[in-house]
Amino acid sequence: MKLVSYKTEETEHLGVFINGHIYNLNSCDKQLPDEMNAFLQGGEVLMERAKKVDEQIKSEQINPKEEAFYELLAPVPHPSSCRDGYAFRQHVAAARRNRKVEMIAEFDQYPIFYFTNHNAIMGPGDIECMPDHFQKLDFELEVAIVIGKKGRNITAAEADQYIAGYMIMNDMSARTLQMEEMLLNLGPAKGKDFSTVIGPWLVTPDELETYKVPAKANHTGNTYNLEMTCIVNGIEVSKGNMADMDWTFAEIVERCAYGADILPGDVIGSGTVGTGCFLELNGTGLLNDPNYKVQWLQDGDIVEMKITGLGILNNIIKKADTDFSILALKK
Repeated sequence: MKLVSYKTEETEHLGVFINGHIYNLNSCDKQLPDEMNAFLQGGEVLMERAKKVDEQIKSEQINPKEEAFYELLAPVPHPSSCRDGYAFRQHVAAARRNRKVEMIAEFDQYPIFYFTNHNAIMGPGDIECMPDHFQKLDFELEVAIVIGKKGRNITAAEADQYIAGYMIMNDMSARTLQMEEMLLNLGPAKGKDFSTVIGPWLVTPDELETYKVPAKANHTGNTYNLEMTCIVNGIEVSKGNMADMDWTFAEIVERCAYGADILPGDVIGSGTVGTGCFLELNGTGLLNDPNYKVQWLQDGDIVEMKITGLGILNNIIKKADTDFSILALKK
């Protein structure tokens, strides 16, 4: 099942995406809420009701009216929190190699994550960025999960049961701001808090069963053979696979839930896949060729992320009409 959040006449709704069409869930079953957060709060009971409606539409047992005019939103427009992990060893190792530092041993000992701004979640469409953001503006190609039920002190062996679904994530990054902050051993903060893009829909785990592959040796949890690509202005710049995750989502959830509640509507990203951002690509390019032409996102760029089974997330980068700068306020 592919769950979508969308807007008609300034009102948010919850629907299912089937064969290129959106159908409102509440119109098919009045016990289903008409927005994502309330739906996720209902846990497995409401999820099963929604799956029944989805099956009835697909089998033509019911023929609801499809939505004709709508704006597609982030699948979870108002997450209860947003964390981002660091699960792909290839990305971490390449980034450290490019900085001429050794791979950090702790990467293989435990998964980590940071909290980002859950009020800066965006979906398909235009992404407005401030002038400072364009000082080395970057994408990050990731997978994200959404938590479907409350839990605490969960083991990795049981953590997959808490995942409501999967989606594409683009962790937008303003590298100049990020690197300035991290010199002080804090962050990322302003380098990340302006936009985290998710979409185009939330895919329930049952739809990915045929892609399931074993986790890496000595790891626990589900992972999937999902090809991941990022295309900028029609040119493929990044390619990887979700199966390359060294830490599984189950293991990341285990750490997130240690001594703290995870809640329905929490979004958790995988971290960047290997080759999944310009920071890594530019560093590798310059390492191999001092004359390599670096690239960052520019005003008007079209960013298209594709992940097998999860769809295509399209965005256009837009520059805000302002000259306000926090970089200019440095003492």
